[in-house]
Amino acid sequence: MHPTVLSFDRGNILAKGNERIPNMVWDERARAFRTEAMSYAEIVTYLQRKHLPFEDKVEDLIPCPEIICHISLRSYQRQALRAWEKSGKRGVIVLPTGSGKTVIAIAALGLLNQPAIILVPTLDLLEQWKKWLEKELNISVGVCGGGENRFFAITVSTYDSAYLRAAELGNKFKLMIFDEVHHLPAEGYRQIAEMFTAPYRMGLTATFEREDMLHSKLPKLVGSIVHRLGAEKLAGNYLANYTKQRISIDLTEKEMLDYTENYRIFTDYLVTRRIRLGTPGAFRKFIMRSARDKEGRRALLARNRALNIALNSEAKIDALEKVLQTNQEERTIIFTQHNHLVYKISKRFLVPYVTHATTKDERRDILSSFKDGIFRTLVTSKVLDEGIDVPEASLGIIVSGTGSSREFIQRLGRLLRKKEGKQAKLVEIISKRTSEVKTSQRRNRQTSRT
Repeated sequence: MHPTVLSFDRGNILAKGNERIPNMVWDERARAFRTEAMSYAEIVTYLQRKHLPFEDKVEDLIPCPEIICHISLRSYQRQALRAWEKSGKRGVIVLPTGSGKTVIAIAALGLLNQPAIILVPTLDLLEQWKKWLEKELNISVGVCGGGENRFFAITVSTYDSAYLRAAELGNKFKLMIFDEVHHLPAEGYRQIAEMFTAPYRMGLTATFEREDMLHSKLPKLVGSIVHRLGAEKLAGNYLANYTKQRISIDLTEKEMLDYTENYRIFTDYLVTRRIRLGTPGAFRKFIMRSARDKEGRRALLARNRALNIALNSEAKIDALEKVLQTNQEERTIIFTQHNHLVYKISKRFLVPYVTHATTKDERRDILSSFKDGIFRTLVTSKVLDEGIDVPEASLGIIVSGTGSSREFIQRLGRLLRKKEGKQAKLVEIISKRTSEVKTSQRRNRQTSRT
C-alpha cells in the first residue's frame, strides 16, 4: 500500500493517495484531497488510529531555541494554565483586565517550548507584547505588523497582518495565542485560525460573548472556555477594589419634547410593521430594510436623532462638571460614544482627547503625560476601550455608550490595575425617561458577573 502524502498548500492540507480521509474533499486540479489547515492534527490522529501509512510533509517549523520561563504565577493563573493543559492545550481563558492573562500565556510558551505566534488586534498591543516577551524570556521576538515583517520562533502579529500572511505562515508554528480572542470570529479574521496547522491554541479575553453571537464559533477555532473568573472574585487581592455609580439627569424641556417626538416616529413604525428588535441581528435587518423602505428610513433617522439628544444633553455636561469638581485628585478617563462629544468635552474642560484620528505619536505623548500626572484627566471615544495599560486611572466616567457588555467590561477594566491605596470607581451619566435607561440596565445586567 502506497502511503498517503500530507502537505501544506496556502492554508490548506493536501492528502495525495488512495485513502479517503473524513471531511476532506477531492480537488481535481491538485489531484488530491483538500481541507483547511486547522484540521491537520485530526488528520494525523485518524491515520495513526487506522494504522494507515503516511508521509508527513506539512510542517515547516521555525527553529526554536530553548524557551526558559521563570515567571511566577498566582493561584488562579496556575489553575487557568492547568485547565488549558488538561483540555489538550486548547481553549479560552476569560479573566478581567489587569488580572495577568499575558503572564499565563508566557508561562504556556515555556511549558510547550515550541514555536508560537501571538495575535493581537492593535499595534499598541503588538509593542506591549514584544516588550513583555523579550523581558521575560530573554530572546529575540519577531514582529508582523506596522510595516515590520521579521519572523522568529516567538512572533507577535496583528490580526490584520496574520490574515494577509496566513497562506505562507500557516505551517510554521505549533502554538497560537489569540489576545482579545473575541475579535477572532469576525468575518475574515476567523480564516486565520482555519489556515494555520498549529494544534495548540489559547484564547485570552475579558469579554467572551459577542452581541452578534459569533462567539459560538470559538470552540471550533480555538477551543471552549476552560477557565473563567469575574472581576469581583479578584478585587481587593489582585485587582483594585471598585464601585459603580449611576447618575440620572433630566433632559431640558425642549430636549424632552424633541426626543419624545422622534422616538415616537421610530416606535410607531416598529409597531405598524410588527418588527421586534430583541433578537441578535434584528437591528441589522431593520437597517437593511430601511434602505428600500422610505418610511423605514424616516424611522431610522428619527431614532438616531432621539438617541443623539439623549446621549449629548447639556445636562450631562453639567453633571460631568460636578463629578470632576468633586474628584479633582483622581486620575480620570471620560468615555463617550461619539467623537463630536469628545471634542466638546475637551474644549469645555480643557483636557486632552484621544480618538481614532489622534496620531500614534500624539497618543503616546498624551498617555505618557497621563501616567506621569501631567494630565489628570483625558476624554476618549472607543479607542481606549481595550489594549491600553493605564494603571494610574482610578475614575471612569461614561457620558455615553452602548448596551454592549464587552464595551462596559473593557471600560471598567481600564480602572482595575491594582495600586497601593487605590479605590476605583466607574460612574455612568444617563438621561432619564429615555432608551438610555434600558441601555444602561442591559449592559449592567449582562455584566453582573464582573
